[in-house]
Amino acid sequence: MSTPHPCRSLALGQQYSSLGSQPILCGSIPGLVPKQLRFCRNYIEIMPSVAEGVKLGIQECQHQFRGRRWNCTTIKDNLAIFGPVLDKEKVLKIATRESAFVHAIASAGVAFAVTRSCAEGTSTMCGCDSHHKGPPGEGWKWGGCSEDAEFGVLVSREFADARENRPDARSAMNRHNNEAGRTTILDHMHLRCKCHGLSGSCEVKTCWWAQPDFRMLGDYLKDKYDSASEMVVEKHRESRGWVETLRVKYAFFKHPTERDLVYYEGSPNFCEPNPETGSFGTRDRVCNVSSHGIEGCDLLCCGRGHNTRTEKRKEKCHCIFHWCCYVSCQECVRVYDVHTCK
Repeated sequence: MSTPHPCRSLALGQQYSSLGSQPILCGSIPGLVPKQLRFCRNYIEIMPSVAEGVKLGIQECQHQFRGRRWNCTTIKDNLAIFGPVLDKEKVLKIATRESAFVHAIASAGVAFAVTRSCAEGTSTMCGCDSHHKGPPGEGWKWGGCSEDAEFGVLVSREFADARENRPDARSAMNRHNNEAGRTTILDHMHLRCKCHGLSGSCEVKTCWWAQPDFRMLGDYLKDKYDSASEMVVEKHRESRGWVETLRVKYAFFKHPTERDLVYYEGSPNFCEPNPETGSFGTRDRVCNVSSHGIEGCDLLCCGRGHNTRTEKRKEKCHCIFHWCCYVSCQECVRVYDVHTCK
């Protein structure tokens, strides 16, 4: 009789009773609902990976929006994204496409980080994926540690969606966008290979099932942000009371799939500081004077104009490679023009 894989029964999985005596870590995380708190205490071993995944997602959000009027600066890099939205994070209180992206990228980050942790052997709860290994291909054979993305997705789903159980439109939107982020990982799993042979001749390759680079996932979800589907809220009377669902706003547009992001409230313009919406505005933001895109001074500064100052920076220059084996460089001072929004 085979022993069931612990990764396949997370909801009913082994309880870490010895770790259950450490509630201080879980109790210190702001805003967890009881289901999330139980998850944290029962599976505390993978909680560092969950936290790392949220941070990874927020860092990617800040990279993707670095040249936009909203640049993801209102979001903390902790688990509060899956708890009550903090007062200073009012951007996420509105059901906008920005909120849709944050939920998608953070949920993807949790799945990604947990999957990577399992493959690296840092958790005893999970390990390599043995379910995708079929016959080898021409010139290669299975090897290495295939990444168990299905387990990472399961962890993300149980933790991130734990509080999205209300019969309202916002819970429906968050669940949809969380799943869209996770599905991105499963859709982009691929073979990664390593060559073996004399002088790297690649006579034989060993390959394993691997996640894509997280930057690629960020790029993909950013495209989904740009093409997000606007929805409207509908109310239905059911036996349990009033239930809100989402319907596509414009019937002549294609209905969003599970891989698309959805939203139902318009975004503020983010040009001026607004405590009601959480906008910091774009004053003093660095802009690109030569660009006609959103990161250019015309659009980023919302037509207010920009200031220019010179800035001196010390940089390495005139570098020489010495045999063998080091590089020596001089230090040069270079002057740059820096443009900031008025």
